[in-house]
Amino acid sequence: MTTPQDLDERFRSELAALRPAETAGRPDAPVRAGTGLSGERARQLFDAQLASRHLDLAARWLRSFDEGYYTIGSSGHEGNAAVAAALRPGDPALLHYRSGAFYCARAAQLPGTDPLRDVLRGLVASAKEPIAGGRHKIFGSAELQIIPTTSTIASHLPRAVGLAFAVARDGDTDTVVVASFGDASVNHATATAALNTVGWYAHRGEKLPLLMVCEDNGLGISVRSPEGWVAATLRARPGIRYFEADGCDLAATYDAAVEATKWVRRERRPAVLHLTTVRLMGHAGADAEIGYRAAAEIEDGLARDPVVATARLLVDAGIMTPDEVVGRYDEIGWEVRRVAEEVLTEPKLSSAAEVTSPLAPRRPVRVTRAVSAAAETLAKVREERLSGGSGKLPEQSGGLTLAQAINATLADALVAFPQALVFGEDVAEKGGVYGVTKGLRDRFGPERVFDTLLDETSILGLALGAGTGGLLPVPEIQYLAYLHNAVDQLRGEAATMQFFSSGAYRNPMVVRIAGLAYQQGFGGHFHNENTVATLRDIPGLVLAVPACAEDAGPLLRTCLAAALVDGSVCVFLEPIALYHTRDLYADGDNKWLGQYDAPADWSTRHVPIGRARVYESGTAEDVTIITFGNGVRLSLRAAATLAAEGIGCRVVDLRWLSPLPVADIIREAASTGRVLIVDETRRSGGVGEGVLAALVDAGYVGVARRVAAVDSYVPLGPAAKHVLVSEEQIVQGARSLLAR
Repeated sequence: MTTPQDLDERFRSELAALRPAETAGRPDAPVRAGTGLSGERARQLFDAQLASRHLDLAARWLRSFDEGYYTIGSSGHEGNAAVAAALRPGDPALLHYRSGAFYCARAAQLPGTDPLRDVLRGLVASAKEPIAGGRHKIFGSAELQIIPTTSTIASHLPRAVGLAFAVARDGDTDTVVVASFGDASVNHATATAALNTVGWYAHRGEKLPLLMVCEDNGLGISVRSPEGWVAATLRARPGIRYFEADGCDLAATYDAAVEATKWVRRERRPAVLHLTTVRLMGHAGADAEIGYRAAAEIEDGLARDPVVATARLLVDAGIMTPDEVVGRYDEIGWEVRRVAEEVLTEPKLSSAAEVTSPLAPRRPVRVTRAVSAAAETLAKVREERLSGGSGKLPEQSGGLTLAQAINATLADALVAFPQALVFGEDVAEKGGVYGVTKGLRDRFGPERVFDTLLDETSILGLALGAGTGGLLPVPEIQYLAYLHNAVDQLRGEAATMQFFSSGAYRNPMVVRIAGLAYQQGFGGHFHNENTVATLRDIPGLVLAVPACAEDAGPLLRTCLAAALVDGSVCVFLEPIALYHTRDLYADGDNKWLGQYDAPADWSTRHVPIGRARVYESGTAEDVTIITFGNGVRLSLRAAATLAAEGIGCRVVDLRWLSPLPVADIIREAASTGRVLIVDETRRSGGVGEGVLAALVDAGYVGVARRVAAVDSYVPLGPAAKHVLVSEEQIVQGARSLLAR
């Protein structure tokens, strides 16, 4: 296997074999015939390449005595420095974890930056690291317009598409978004989704100024990309212009990058730049590449070392002598070692509070003010539009269903928040499968309410980029079951952005999802998904579930305001079975309808994140029923039956499943000493487990039981009744508590 010492010795031996050019080259002249790369620019980029190489060597050195925590390097990919040179410092970049030379080259474009210290701090997990603060080793900088990405395979590409979409929607006619990724990533579902979305938008004639750079070293850890596969895959993508270059040849890479960047900047259309590179020193420090690569293959890679190739280019052009090259190599190497020794002594994150501080900022007072400000904006617009006395407001429409209340809230949000967008499958022309977004496109136009292609990863990626780009996206996922193949866009991308950037970047969004069970006449587990564990497990994510029309507006407005104020990633889970429900106790009683709040009442009806709602039935002194979603209506009906028997219940609607309203849970549980948890999600991994844990953690000494859905998918038709919680089970559960 290739070691840092091998690379160092190989570089020195190659330079020792070179002879100085007979005449000195002009720094302003092309470094060789036929290229646009000048000698001076090549020397600057060589510095970036050397910095990236020595950072890789330092990572292995630090790891050798347990002071470094990341050894995936960029060695063999240093040609990507030329891509940075072809772009402008203000062009947003989302970088592959092997794009170290790009990072160093861009930093050189902005005086006062210190890429060596930045990267080394990341390697040693220093709390002073400027982007992630020691939480992760990452290429990112707000100053450099480099948006941090995780090392998950190509998971940042859908965000890059969304960011390019936001740039175009903003009317920007000059900025280019760039995203780099590895060759193995072209096979990943996330990358496929992004490439397909890019082509889909291009085919529709929409502007999308995105340059994707594939750094192709032919390997995904130990798995080879078949010869010609990556080029064939990228060339075949409709709507995407294809460029290619030898990524080990700095001049060729620069020329291709300049051409590709100019094309994207001029045409405002997407392109991919395919760079063939090599991977030196294995995938990471623990990777023994000799186990899957022949010695001759490793030697062939060393022969293409881009740092050596650039050194040879500079010497042949008379820009530097071999001695000057080695001198510069050593100078940067010693500077990296000096800074590495300095950052070793810097403090690490020292508490859970420090680690989690940027994860989910909560500023409830500011959120309340944002809701009030939105009400004022809406009231002014309404006054102007209704000055003639025509039109009917939602609060004047009598009782609304849950679906109607959500529709009215979205309409008001689109007025009050000009940066808001509503989009997803079928939301525009059709108005949603259940009519929840009906009429919004006609009222606000296709620029703000629009249909997307049918791919949840792309929908969420669009929201990620739009949020990062300053918009307020409200994407819809048509069914909760459809979320699961795309959930990493929330878990690994959306929820980590503030965490990995110490709050420097954020992606506010409110994801609307139709879900939960009890849907009549349209069953099966794809349309009756009753698990939310995958959402509740995401750190920092806000999960709201409105059970009735009265709460839909306040909860949705809080989510929108929290997204704007705190950059929160919110999921608004809408119970499908309650969308059009009108009655509570008897047919025709219309008691599940609710009044819509006028803007003047938004402040008094405001619901902060993590506050439950309590309904009292009878004396409300005997049993506390804790529930949410469909369980609220079922529990209220059960409570009426129990009240007729002289049993008084307090029905607590959690409303927020993450974070849970723990204070309200404890208070209402203590008021009766008997708790029945009604959980329509599954018994294993359901919400009820979290409620029970909250009670135990608080030292609750009363009695607690739960009724929950069976650990099963929801079957079709009447069979669903056998696995879901019923009204009768709730009644029996309450009675059993009193029998103790």
